[in-house]
Parts: sequence; structure tokens; C-alpha cells
Amino acid sequence: MIDLRLLREDPDRVRASQRARGEDVDVVDALLSADERRRSSSVRFDELRSEQKALGKLIPKAAGDEKAALLKKAGELSAAVKAADAEQDEAAAEAQHLLLRIGNLVHPDVPLGGEDDFVVLETAGSPRDFAAEGFEPKDHLELGQLLGAIDVERGAKVSGSRFYYLTGVGALLELALVNAAIAQATAAGFTPMLTPALVKPRAMEGTGFLGQAAQDVYHLEKDDFYLVGTSEVPLAAYHMDEIIDADQLPLRYAGFSPCFRREAGTYGKDTRGIFRVHQFDKVEMFSYIAPEDAEAEHARLLEWEKQWLTSLELPFQVIDTATGDLGSSASRKFDCEAWIPTQGKYRELTSTSNCNEFQARRLSVRMRDGKNVRPLATLNGTLCAVPRTIVALLENHQQADGSVRVPEVLRPYLGGREVLEPVAK
Repeated sequence: MIDLRLLREDPDRVRASQRARGEDVDVVDALLSADERRRSSSVRFDELRSEQKALGKLIPKAAGDEKAALLKKAGELSAAVKAADAEQDEAAAEAQHLLLRIGNLVHPDVPLGGEDDFVVLETAGSPRDFAAEGFEPKDHLELGQLLGAIDVERGAKVSGSRFYYLTGVGALLELALVNAAIAQATAAGFTPMLTPALVKPRAMEGTGFLGQAAQDVYHLEKDDFYLVGTSEVPLAAYHMDEIIDADQLPLRYAGFSPCFRREAGTYGKDTRGIFRVHQFDKVEMFSYIAPEDAEAEHARLLEWEKQWLTSLELPFQVIDTATGDLGSSASRKFDCEAWIPTQGKYRELTSTSNCNEFQARRLSVRMRDGKNVRPLATLNGTLCAVPRTIVALLENHQQADGSVRVPEVLRPYLGGREVLEPVAK
């Protein structure tokens, strides 16, 4: 959540951020009103309690009519204190509810607009010219079927649309990707983590996934658990309600977990193959750091993602995501989009977000800096979302006979295999 002091001091900045996101601006004024009511009712409660305590000292010394009058006054004060306390609690609850509806403040350099208004920051590598090589590229699903690697028909039979099996070399390819990604992250100083896939409501809400993203979240109502859509959630909540000494920062974790997304509102979009699915595995980087170092850490996370995609020998571009396409917790987000030959365009493979203090305030994760205790900053970055990475690998490294060349970085994790060969025609 944002800092309430900032809201009081500069409400126009918060209104501008909400407007840039395409979100409700009126909630800012509603929150200011609720906050004022909370503060005034708190003052009123303190005044009444003080008067009540002073009166309580007078009653034992009084007698007769004076004591009766004081007792009557005490009864009236008791009722007034209860009413002020209730009003204080009600205003505080309303303020908290409204505060949770306000997204993180957008970084001033983020481009304005919606999904298509991103800015390309750089391009790495060049797409292959398949025509010059004399053949038409196959899409990832056709290649996956030739390799005996992907089975979406039985995935749909067992679980429904947008589910799949990775079989044979497909399963081995996932394990190779995960191991290679974890190896890179570990070499960069990240602590590997296997995280829970089920979390309590506070963890999901604290990371900002029960606001605008709630429609994509699976909720197990009977047990009141949520299935995570990313290990960012359990990693952000790992230090919930803790104070971390500044000399321990940065803390960097690389989480591997299954991820679950309803993909609400995307029906008819990316329905072929495994590009957009309901369940997948992912390696996620996550950093806890001092707020003043957050922008530099964001740049580092992006460099690690670029290093990963370069090692996979994939052509890609880096974009600065526009305001209307940011998650509620991100102040800025960079995406790395790999070239998908059969789609003829770049598609998101990884992303990294700077959430500065937003998640830490909601989850009560703080740092002790000398005598001061203050919120720290959190950042996240996808290193390897497995299905999409497999899509990009198969399509970009395919050969005319339907085989697929294996990038060198993955070969040690595939028994030295240099080429994935078709098993069916």
C-alpha cells in the first residue's frame, strides 16, 4: 500500500497515478475523508477517555447529591466513549479498505497508455529468415507432437482446455530449463527456494493479487486457501511481520513452484498449444532491498533476465510497460519478449517489477537501519516461465526435418544431447 503521509501531503500525485493506470480517481478523495474522520474520532476518543479518568478520581471523594450527579455524568461519558471508540474503529476499517484499492504510485518515467503503448528499450539478436533457409517454420505444437514432447489432447481430456502433458523429451526439456535457470540464479547469489502453492488470504492480498488481478486467481473456498499464480506471492510473504537488519540486505531468493491462473477474459486468445495455460511451472527471482537501492536492483534483475534469454540464443526485445498494463503493486515493469516465428511477433517471456515499499507495507516487512525501523522494498523478476520458454525454443531452433537444436547452456542437463529428434511423423 502507499504511504498515508504521502497521500495527505501530495494527493494530486496519487490522483495522477490512479488516472495514469486507468483506475478510480475518486477513491483518493474518499480515502482522504475516511482518514480525516479516523483521526478526528481518535482525538475525540482520547479527550473523552481523559475526561472519564479524571471523573473516576472525583467520584470516591464525593457524597450525596454531588456523587449522584457525578455517577450520572460517568454513565453518560461511558456511553460517549463507547460510541467514539466504535466510530474510530469504523473509520479506520473504511480507510484501510480504501487504501488497499489504491495501486502503487507509477514511476514518472513509465510511458502513458494501455497494453499497446509500451516503449521498446532495446532489441537483441535477429529473427531467423526461414525462407532463405528454404522451409516454412512449424509452430511449437506441431513440433512438440513430432518430438513426442507435448500432448494437449489428453490434457484436455483429463483436465479441460488449456491443460497439457509434457511427455518424453518435453518433460526432460522442462527439467533442463529449471536446472539451468536455478544454476544461473545461484551463481548470481540467489538462494534457491521450493515454495508453497497454497497460501492464506493475507499473503495473496498483501502482494496485490486480490485487487484487479482477483479474477485470475483460483480460490479454494472450503479451506480459504488461494492457489498462487507465481512464487512471488510466497516469497514476498516469507518475511511477513518481520524486521530485517539492514546489514542482511539485499536478500535474494529464486523460487520454483507450480503456478495456476484462470486466464479469465482471454478466451479465444492463444488457445492453440501451451503458450497461455492454466497451470505451469516457473522460476522466479525475488529481492528484498533498501528502498533507495530499488531502482539499481531493478536494472540488475533485468540484466539477469537478458543473460538468461541470451544463453538460450533467443532473439528478444525489452519493453518499458505502459501505465495501464502495470499490476497494482508495480511502480515500473520491464518485459523481455522473445520472437515467435510462426506468430511473426515478439511475445512476453519474462518480466521484472519494482514494487518499492508497496508490498512490504501491506505485509509488514521492515528493515532496521540503526535506530530507525522502516519499510523495505521488494522486487520480482521471472527467470523462466517454462511453457512459453519451450514455445520459443522449439520454434526458433527448429530444423527443416522437424528436429530442434539444443542451445549449449541446456546440453549438460540433457545428457549432452545437441539435437531433439522427431519420434513420429
